[in-house]
Amino acid sequence: MEGGGDARLKEVILSSDPTQNHGVLQSSFQLGITTGNTAYFHVGINRVGSAGYKPKLECGMSQTKRTGGQLIVDALEDQGAERVFCVPGESYLAVLDALYDASIPITLCRQEGGAAMMADAWGKMTGKPGICMVTRGPGATNASAGVHVAQQDSTPMILFVGQIARDMRERDAFQEVNYRQMFGSIAKWVAEIDQPDRIPEMISRAYHVATSGRPGPVVLALPEDMLIEMAEAQRIPAMRQIETYPSDHQMEEFKGLLEEAERPFFILGGSRWSEETCDTFKAFAEKYDLPVGVSFRRQMLFDNGHACYAGDVGIGINPKLKARVENSDLIILLGDILSEMPSQSYTMLDIPVPKQRIVHVHPGSEELGRMYLPTLGINASPVGFCEALSKLDLKTQAGWKADTETAHTDYMAWSGARPTVAGDLQMAEVMEWIETNVDDTAIFTNGAGNYATWVHRFHRFRKYNTQLAPTCGSMGYGLPAAVAAKLKFPERQVICFAGDGCLQMTIQELGTAAQEGANIIVVVVDNGIYGTIRMHQEREYPGRVSATTLQNPNFADLAKAYGFHTNTVKKADEFGPAFEAAKASGKPALLHLHLDPEAITPIRSLSEIREASMASS
Repeated sequence: MEGGGDARLKEVILSSDPTQNHGVLQSSFQLGITTGNTAYFHVGINRVGSAGYKPKLECGMSQTKRTGGQLIVDALEDQGAERVFCVPGESYLAVLDALYDASIPITLCRQEGGAAMMADAWGKMTGKPGICMVTRGPGATNASAGVHVAQQDSTPMILFVGQIARDMRERDAFQEVNYRQMFGSIAKWVAEIDQPDRIPEMISRAYHVATSGRPGPVVLALPEDMLIEMAEAQRIPAMRQIETYPSDHQMEEFKGLLEEAERPFFILGGSRWSEETCDTFKAFAEKYDLPVGVSFRRQMLFDNGHACYAGDVGIGINPKLKARVENSDLIILLGDILSEMPSQSYTMLDIPVPKQRIVHVHPGSEELGRMYLPTLGINASPVGFCEALSKLDLKTQAGWKADTETAHTDYMAWSGARPTVAGDLQMAEVMEWIETNVDDTAIFTNGAGNYATWVHRFHRFRKYNTQLAPTCGSMGYGLPAAVAAKLKFPERQVICFAGDGCLQMTIQELGTAAQEGANIIVVVVDNGIYGTIRMHQEREYPGRVSATTLQNPNFADLAKAYGFHTNTVKKADEFGPAFEAAKASGKPALLHLHLDPEAITPIRSLSEIREASMASS
């Protein structure tokens, strides 16, 4: 007994009501009461009968002290966390134990990188921090790939990392890492919680930091001895998203710039959007016949079939769209920063002072003027700015409508082309089948690789929250993102595109999908090479192939071992029946597509790239 005060032992027999179909439960426990106000239980349970019933012991006392692990879970519940993605570790067992009785479901992942990418995808879909938990040392290093995705993609996310005990610091303890140093350049905030009574405060702050300004990841390290320490702590209400709005003066200046422009162009990107905000902006663009593009892997922000849509400003950009952006006299960059990929390696606009007038709207004030000096910088979230847009009354230029019509016509021709490539499998025909037969609410996920070019160019995204893809180009992202998407939206179809190299970065998450009953459809585009690297290799060092050829497994057989429905596709006309069979299977499914390695892009073969490089050298 702790505390030295009077403590009495009581033995109590509890019986459940057999009419409640729990079987007959007999439990005995000893209750020791300390001089404080914490009750300690020693419980023995004997079950007679059945049905998975888990009794909850109630005590009449007020139990104000909780373990650090309980405080973590209570704070997450208070903040409205909907799910935890994790790989377990002994360094945070107290948190896992507290989750046993919590309302938050746990998704057990196979590798920490996959867990962190699932948390990132959750943050993208909800606008609230995705929650990931991993163990110290190698668990944290594995998770760093997902943290980097969240940082570059502006995704709210919180990574909890188990940590060594506080009294072992600076002794090269087992799996010891300084997480402030490790994550300092890729997280918005890194902290270690040393006092359990500060846990609610630190988690509340983590939610605010992860979602405010330009969203991003937060890392909280949890010393394992702190997690079993008892403490009293105040419960803190859930964080509320703080939106920033433009001033009336800024909107007047913006109105003047837009009304003067003969060739304006909007580029949408970043995060902190919502379906309502996208609809508000679409109504504004439609009212004034304004051309709209989207940044790299942000195609879901504007209906691609809408008459104002001009295409995506990203890798493999339509040359006509690139020229249109460069020749615009006013570019309105809304929510994005126009980094390397959308800016075509920083060649599309002059740095630091573009020749075009630039209106840059961003929720993070630190991003305004960081690369491009704007004519007008507005520190506002997409929600706040689009609300202000809806109140504008503009005088339109005569040429806006015709210019927008031409931009959309160019996009439709570009996305509607059906280029023929080497081999029996024509990916343009596969994408055409998907465009015709898959519902507009289906969610598409992908990682990194040339295979994604087919999705970005030929699929027309029409609704918000239908695209999950990493702007940082992280291989392996598509499969974990698809699992998270299906768990969040079980009623919607979720289709993961992955290259053979990309899939194998996180292929073990097939097991997570099967265990969770996440009936996703994985489309593996297998060309037997690291395609993007081979393409660059042939361009820079033609004919000198090094470390880019893959010996792959039979992906259909491998997925079948995980319990997936599978099929192999070698011709485009086989894809439709295979996809329909996958839908009807009632299981997660994988379609193994065999693509000729020569079909490296929709417009140039691998041999053509090599020959052009040789001719110019």
